[in-house]
Amino acid sequence: MDQKSASAARRVKNTRIKSSGADRIFDICNYIFMVLLMAVTLYPFINVLAVSLNSAQDSLKGGIYLLPRIWTLENYKYIFREATIFHATLVSILRTIIGTVATVFCSAMVAYSISRQDFVLRKFITVAFILTMYFNGGLIPNYLLMRDLQLVGNFWVYILPGLIGVFNLIIIRSFIENLPESILESGRIDGAGDYRTFFSIVLPLTTPVLATVALFSGVFQWNSWFDVFLYNSSHIELSTLQYELQKILQNSNTTSGTSSLDGMIQGASGAQQNTVTPLSVRATMTMVASVPIIMVYPFLQKYFVKGMMVGGVKG
Repeated sequence: MDQKSASAARRVKNTRIKSSGADRIFDICNYIFMVLLMAVTLYPFINVLAVSLNSAQDSLKGGIYLLPRIWTLENYKYIFREATIFHATLVSILRTIIGTVATVFCSAMVAYSISRQDFVLRKFITVAFILTMYFNGGLIPNYLLMRDLQLVGNFWVYILPGLIGVFNLIIIRSFIENLPESILESGRIDGAGDYRTFFSIVLPLTTPVLATVALFSGVFQWNSWFDVFLYNSSHIELSTLQYELQKILQNSNTTSGTSSLDGMIQGASGAQQNTVTPLSVRATMTMVASVPIIMVYPFLQKYFVKGMMVGGVKG
């Protein structure tokens, strides 16, 4: 009996040694894979940053990878020398904050309504919303609608048309449907109506999915420029950062040949000329437009993963 016990103990010990060795190999391979994945993910961003901090004319030679070859801030000075860029940044910030808060709040209210089993028209309204994802009135009818609503030349044209996003609506509704019904029933037993249930119970419990939708909406509002071009291109006071950057890029594409020629002529006469190129302008624009979102994302990351997992799959 003692020999059998000792043999079994040796087998268990050998199994544990083999298992621990396999786990270490797996961990090493996993770390290597994650480091490589991180490098592949970060390299494009680091490369764009290096190009934006490098001399524009030198960047045309290529060979810029992780660090600038000739350090300069002239590309950023070119971007921020426009008098309207700071006001446009303020408009973009206001648009992003107001649009995100309004979109999240309105989408959550509608999602709560269509998630209730006792709401008679829930299926019809859900299908009606989903159909808008497949069919669109078109660019001209949308413009005529905005004009008739007196939203052309108005700041609220950035906010009101996107109050309800169908994709966001579906995510929030799925999350709410996964909430324990007993919690909502307990609120009704205590005398809470639909408004009290929504504000006191549903909203606090749906923080992860609301943070996810807020990130989606914030990125959309911050990056949007085409609606500025359609509705407010002649109203400089309503221009946004992205639209101003787009105009700067178009201007650099138009004048890049003349600027380069002027730079060569002045360089030959001994004068120093710092010029920009479409490549350097694009890299600098990418950095200017990306930094605010990059700064916000870490605060929402812990909610983002949970919100997508729970809100995207109905239990």
